[in-house]
Amino acid sequence: MLVLSRRVDQRIRIGDDIEVVVLGIEGDHVKLGIQAPRHIRVLRHELLVGVQEENRLAAAAAAAPLPIDAVLTTLTTPPAAPAAPAAGDRSPAPAVEVPLSAVMEHRERESERSAVTRLP
Repeated sequence: MLVLSRRVDQRIRIGDDIEVVVLGIEGDHVKLGIQAPRHIRVLRHELLVGVQEENRLAAAAAAAPLPIDAVLTTLTTPPAAPAAPAAGDRSPAPAVEVPLSAVMEHRERESERSAVTRLP
């Protein structure tokens, strides 16, 4: 890391087209001006870290599998009385994909729960 001391109105050049200017110093705050081409992103570090964390959390939430029992219960529970569709609305209900193996496992568990033990 290169460490430089600069005073107000002094500049630092990065490459051929990026310039950093010390605009002012107020207590422990330093105001910087950064001149760079539009195709170069200039971001505050704390904002970048915050956005990356939000993206990581959103991706984890989207990738988390739904509990199969909840999905199957939703699929096997009869819907409440549907609301009357708007005039001319012919759009189909959204489809939900559930792997066949998950449906079979669910049916097996349900039949085991409801099986009556018979004595010989």
